[in-house]
Amino acid sequence: MEEASEDELEDGEIRDAVIDLPPTPPVIPSPPPPPPVIPPELHNMEPEEQQLELEDGEIRDTVFALPPPPPVIPPNVKLEKLELQNMGTEEQQMEHEDGEIVDTVLSLPPPPIVPPNVKPEKLELQNMKPEMNSKDEEVRDTVLPLPPLLPPPPLFYWLLPPPPVIPPNFKPEKLEPQYMKPRNQQSPGRLRISRPGVGREGQCISLLVNHFKASVNVPDATFYQYTVSVTSEDKGGAQIKGIGRKIMDSLYQTYCSELGWKHLTYDGETSLYTVGPLPRNWFEFKVVLEETPLKRNGSPGFDIPSEIECKRLKRCSYQATKMFKVEIRFARKIPMQAIGLALKGCNTEGAVDAMRVLDIIIKQQAAERGCLLIRQSFYHGDVRNFVSVGDGITGVRGFHSSFRTTQSDVSTTMTFTPGPVIQFLLTNQRVTDPHQIDWGRAKRMLKNLLIKAKHNNMEFKIKGLSEKPCKDLYFLMKMRNEERKNEVKTVELTVYDYFTKHRKLELTTSAYMPCIDVGRPKKPNYIPLELCSLVPLQRYTKSLSAVQRSFLSEKSPKPLERIESLTDFINNSRYDADPSLSACGVSIEKQLIPVEGRVLGTPGLKVGNNVDCFPDNGKWNYSGQTLYEPVKIQRWAVVNFSARWDTSYLSRELITGARDKGIHMDPPYSLIEEDYQSRRLPPIARVEMMFEQIKTKLPGPPELLLCVLERRNSDIYGPWKNKCLSELGIVTQCLTPAKINDLYITNVLLKINTKLGGKNSLLAVEQVPHIPLISETPTMILGMDVSHGAPGRSDVPSIAAVVGSRYWPLISRYRACVRTQSPKEEMINSLYKPLPNGKDDGIIRELLLDFYETSNGRKPSQIMVFPQGWSG
Repeated sequence: MEEASEDELEDGEIRDAVIDLPPTPPVIPSPPPPPPVIPPELHNMEPEEQQLELEDGEIRDTVFALPPPPPVIPPNVKLEKLELQNMGTEEQQMEHEDGEIVDTVLSLPPPPIVPPNVKPEKLELQNMKPEMNSKDEEVRDTVLPLPPLLPPPPLFYWLLPPPPVIPPNFKPEKLEPQYMKPRNQQSPGRLRISRPGVGREGQCISLLVNHFKASVNVPDATFYQYTVSVTSEDKGGAQIKGIGRKIMDSLYQTYCSELGWKHLTYDGETSLYTVGPLPRNWFEFKVVLEETPLKRNGSPGFDIPSEIECKRLKRCSYQATKMFKVEIRFARKIPMQAIGLALKGCNTEGAVDAMRVLDIIIKQQAAERGCLLIRQSFYHGDVRNFVSVGDGITGVRGFHSSFRTTQSDVSTTMTFTPGPVIQFLLTNQRVTDPHQIDWGRAKRMLKNLLIKAKHNNMEFKIKGLSEKPCKDLYFLMKMRNEERKNEVKTVELTVYDYFTKHRKLELTTSAYMPCIDVGRPKKPNYIPLELCSLVPLQRYTKSLSAVQRSFLSEKSPKPLERIESLTDFINNSRYDADPSLSACGVSIEKQLIPVEGRVLGTPGLKVGNNVDCFPDNGKWNYSGQTLYEPVKIQRWAVVNFSARWDTSYLSRELITGARDKGIHMDPPYSLIEEDYQSRRLPPIARVEMMFEQIKTKLPGPPELLLCVLERRNSDIYGPWKNKCLSELGIVTQCLTPAKINDLYITNVLLKINTKLGGKNSLLAVEQVPHIPLISETPTMILGMDVSHGAPGRSDVPSIAAVVGSRYWPLISRYRACVRTQSPKEEMINSLYKPLPNGKDDGIIRELLLDFYETSNGRKPSQIMVFPQGWSG
């Protein structure tokens, strides 16, 4: 055996090693056998190695097959201590250009002779771990079988004694790898799709995008995330929701010194962020929120304090308190460096987390300004941002701001129109007299809304309405006895008398109307309607009517108005003064980013008789042109839902215009007018009554039903389309003509021809293929989107739609497939839909079959998918 004492430097490399040979083994009585004769060709043979290589080519482990035990050393041979240079032996090193040792050849002395009956002991290095003696002292000498190996990547070849001869049938064992491939290493087969180039066609123009440039000047800053738990000690540790920001504001004002004066960024729920660490990883605070009962209950009711109590409360400033326990625990670190790496093209998960923290910072700043927060959209209560859409509903223009793309844009949300409650009810129910208000409907509409009382300027939440009118609503009130001033008497008083006689307020319309209840179930608290006003920025989550949506779209801001609004928003936000953004070195420019755009040339169209059609003033004019593939219409009819139009004249004009466009259109089977008695029925009933007439007047199912409505956004439109398309499969075209001329008739005929399977035109690039990627290889193009119900309508299913191209190599012909799925589900779950019989009823199969049938039996060799949005 050999003993080695090692001196290691900081980098772990052994510079000097002194090898002490073990003491001479005892002399064997029998004469020593002659040393074995080793053939000369084996002296230069290297030992057989089993090397374990990972995918990166680095050698992690090397197993040497050592020779058989050497012969016994004679007793008269004196062993000398060998001192090796730098590695304990005389060595020859070959260095690479960068100084790395590539090969090392060591010349070792011949090994001592070991008797044949001596069995060598197995040495276990255990990663060079030092042994401990009985006194727990670290042993500096380590027993080594061979001089130590340097750490990889250098590869060493040792000149050892000749190895034994390996039998031909011997199979070396494969060693399992000790080091696995890094988890985040990307497979060569999964590469990001790079942009092939930049387009050059078209006229270059300068554009402004709704993005603001953000710079990170302190890339080594680190966010520290902490988990926040807020519980109420008054309610047995129940979790608190809705007042988290108020609690954290009070906590910071009280304990800011214990928090190291660090600025806190709170997401309003369970997460807290700071730039740099807090003094400790765990905190527990008790926070007291104070609330004045006089202001909370400042209207008559069963818990109203008397006049004596009011004066006493004012003198002592008594306040009711609520105690909360707040725990703050360290969760993780989020380095800002990940954002810089992401900007350089590196795929780092930490960049998403860091930008999410920046989003929370600007969201908290908007909350401090009193904005209504809806995800990353902020709405301020400035009346200049209000747009009334009718029925007591107001659209509030706000701003969407996100660091994910450093994007800002104008957004709109619906709120209840602020102002007097009575005026809101009159507008909402479309009545002019307060006595015409439906109070049952009003109770459902007003519940849980916030109001501000005129007599004390305090805000309350509406719990309901009183059953009795204000003049008949009594409550008990304690008053000072005028004769004996030291005595207090209890009198029964109406709410109306209290406000008119004791509060000296004038009530003109509240006497015979119910009061608003803002108290508790067992202790109601009533306020006359006339004294209440709705506070602004209370979100309206129900769906808008068709008229309201149309009016809102008409009031959408123009581009110049959007630019002005966005720049004002950034200037007023003052992000440069935010302490958290300043601490991490984030600065945002206050001007929109200019980019260079290109106006592409207008695509040419081919119409009937292969005639070219070019746009005129941004529009394609089909005047005097025939359609590319016109259809033939034989069975059709006209139905009129009480519209003031001559349907006979309309049908004649339509037939004349169809003839000019190449469409063969027979006269209609019938002109059906709605019964006068049906006009006041619900929309669905009116549609059913109309179809009863259609069945009696038509011999069979029509190819087309032309429907004339009385106005745009009519309530008939939805039920009519559902009945015709979903239930009966009849093509229909709805009309609400303001005036009938050639342009209007042409637009209607273009829709009818397309719905019945005709082709209005063909792109010029489709006749002479200009896109080899698609025209040379059968290609199917898919577009996908999911639409959800209105906010607050969780019972409305989501609609998934996929369109697929057909008639390859054409790129302008598509078929749509629509499916319903669970509400608010973004992933389309019906792309593949196996049936119990083993067949597939999914969307993709349906579109593939349509592509196959319309493309002369060609299957798509490649599929291009265009989703509605892209996240990642």
